[in-house]
Amino acid sequence: MQELHYTEDHSWLREEGDGFITIGITDHAQEQLGDVVFVQLPETGHLFSIGDEVVVIESVKAAGDIRMPVNGRIEVVNHALVDEPGLVNTLPEAERWFLKIKADQPALPEKLMDAQSYLAHLG
Repeated sequence: MQELHYTEDHSWLREEGDGFITIGITDHAQEQLGDVVFVQLPETGHLFSIGDEVVVIESVKAAGDIRMPVNGRIEVVNHALVDEPGLVNTLPEAERWFLKIKADQPALPEKLMDAQSYLAHLG
């Protein structure tokens, strides 16, 4: 399996090759949300910039979002999470993906963390 890279706001990225990146959320993020009851995903083909809200997630105790960690175009969305939002709480971290994008830049941002750095970030 490809290595995951982490953001400070608890998303993960996995490079798939040819500029394609899969984006999901960490175990920590889904634990903080609690039982997820709603997921809103963007339509494919839309362009987003770093920091844009791209996914909305609602749970019984909180609402959250995923912000774009890189500039890119939405290529694939995980409709299973819209149809069955509770999967966010049951899927293993590396399978809890929301989007597959085509990044504008070939390299991931340097501010991303590896697994060890992310665990240290959590404290």
